[in-house]
Amino acid sequence: MSAELEGYEQDYAVLTAEITGRIGKVPRLVGDEKKLMILNVEKQLDEARELLEQMDLEVREIPVQSRSMYSNRMRSYKQEMSKLDTDFKRSRIAYSDEVRNELLGDDGNSSESQRAHLLDNTERLERSSRRLQAGYQVAVETEQIGQGILENLSQDREKIQRARERLRETDTNLGKSSRVLTGMLRR
Repeated sequence: MSAELEGYEQDYAVLTAEITGRIGKVPRLVGDEKKLMILNVEKQLDEARELLEQMDLEVREIPVQSRSMYSNRMRSYKQEMSKLDTDFKRSRIAYSDEVRNELLGDDGNSSESQRAHLLDNTERLERSSRRLQAGYQVAVETEQIGQGILENLSQDREKIQRARERLRETDTNLGKSSRVLTGMLRR
């Protein structure tokens, strides 16, 4: 086995380990950090593909007797690479779903969160309806009390007007009696 192939394999192993770790971090990141991580993973995946091409060229140069062992390794490396591509696509789809959910205001478990949100809103509406009903009841009671007070004031006004009328009559009668008495005193 050539030293170059061993170096490529070591570089590939380190690079795929880094890629795997970064792919695992992508769904947990947000905003610009997530975008930057996706760009870094894409660059590393391109580097890994180039390393695979270099290893493939090196394997072709190996004598036919030992080539089958290295060909099996290459197949496993390519399978690993396709698995990394699939995992990366899934993490990007999760990223796209997360962006969509942020824009639409959804969470990850949208049906449960929507149900909880609807229940909260329904409960708020019921509380508001009860408050409005209680407020309406207070307004009706206040109106009834106000009508009672107005009726009492109207009755009191009538009493005061009758008392004033009697006072005028009494004043008039007193005026007449005063003149009659004055006339009697003069005679």
